[in-house]
This record gives sequence, C-alpha cells and structure tokens, in this order.
Amino acid sequence: MKKNTLTVAAIISIAAMLPMQSCIGNFNLTRKVLAWNNQVGNKFVNEIVFFAFWILPVYEVTSVADLLVLNSIEFWSGNNPLQASTKTVDTEQGRYYIACDDKGYTITAPNGDVVRLDFETDSNTWEVITEEGEAYPFMTIIDDNHVKMIDKDGMMRMVELSEQGVMAYSSVVSGSCLTQR
Repeated sequence: MKKNTLTVAAIISIAAMLPMQSCIGNFNLTRKVLAWNNQVGNKFVNEIVFFAFWILPVYEVTSVADLLVLNSIEFWSGNNPLQASTKTVDTEQGRYYIACDDKGYTITAPNGDVVRLDFETDSNTWEVITEEGEAYPFMTIIDDNHVKMIDKDGMMRMVELSEQGVMAYSSVVSGSCLTQR
C-alpha cells in the first residue's frame, strides 16, 4: 500500500512539473499558415480565408501538430524541423545545395566545396565561416540605404544600396579579379 502511494505521488509530482518546463514552442507551422493567409489578398479576403480555415479545422490541425509533434521535437532536439530547409539551385556550373538554419546558410558547390555564411545580429554583419571555425566579415548592414562590403584590400567599404552604388562596388571588385589573373 505504501509503495503504491509513493508511486502515485511520484507520478502526480512529475505530471505537475511538466507544465513548468516552458515547452511552449514556436508554433512555426501555425505561424506559416497565418503568414500565408496574410499574403492572400486584401483584408477582406484574408478575413474570409481566416474564418474558412477555422471552420475547415486547418488552424486546429496545425496547432495540434505543433503542440504534439513539432514543438516536442524542438524541445528535445533544440531544432524545429520547419525552420531548417535545403534548396537546390541549378546553374551552368552544376547543382548547388543551400541549407538554411536559424543562423545562416551552408552552401555546397558541385565539386563538394562548402561555404558557411552566418548572420551576427549583434553587429548586423554577415560572416564567412572557415572550416577551422574562423569568422571573416564580408558585409555589415548600416541602414536601409547603406552597407559596408569588403574590398580588394580586405578593408570594409561603404556601399550605397542603389544601382549606381552597386555598380561602382562591382567595378572595384571585378577590377581586382582581373588584375589577379
């Protein structure tokens, strides 16, 4: 009898602690459906689709899938399966694979070379990460109209985000490539 009471008490204690684990999750599937709904049309069309998705239980199904499956995977693994994705890009040089995660991109070239690009939110900077784990900044976002880009000397150069600014930077970079050949 005492052993059963202890077992029941342990089960109740564990069950009571589960809600305190902060396993709310991001509900990414439901958010993606809502984001898609916001892009369907004007506010009246969005409202009709919103109500239709509640009646057809689309939101209920995505919420339950998030709650029971995706958020649990995110909690235990630390990664949400909907956040990461891999795309392929076919070019004249071959097929490139681009894997996206919450921090940046991993690009695999047709010859097997891998380049890692990470975005540092603290400094608004995109960095190239070497195989040894060293980070080299190549672009820093200054404001809506300007970025700093690395030039041929390895220095950061201010670039205006306009056709003229990009063309000027492009001529500096392509000029440095021609002189190195």
